[in-house]
Amino acid sequence: MNKKIFPYIALTLGIICMLVVIVGGDVGDNQSTNLPLLTLLIICEFAFFVCSIGAYMCVREVIDVGFTALHIFVGVICALLAARFFMLGINFWPL
Repeated sequence: MNKKIFPYIALTLGIICMLVVIVGGDVGDNQSTNLPLLTLLIICEFAFFVCSIGAYMCVREVIDVGFTALHIFVGVICALLAARFFMLGINFWPL
């Protein structure tokens, strides 16, 4: 796989996982989520790592090639998604 397209794949996977977590994390009438809790945690962890790597690769691309608005945009969105998945994983974790 070409390393230059991974941030775009990470962004796409992050958006899809965010949609799944938003729909699956809704609390129903009986105070349980639509998806099992372990499934939500695994999705959050997977998406966190994928988006973090995507953001890192965008930063490396900007350092190597130079400033490109598209790389900055994709990198920032990947970083924001990674931070949101981290917070969602913490919030889903039962204490």
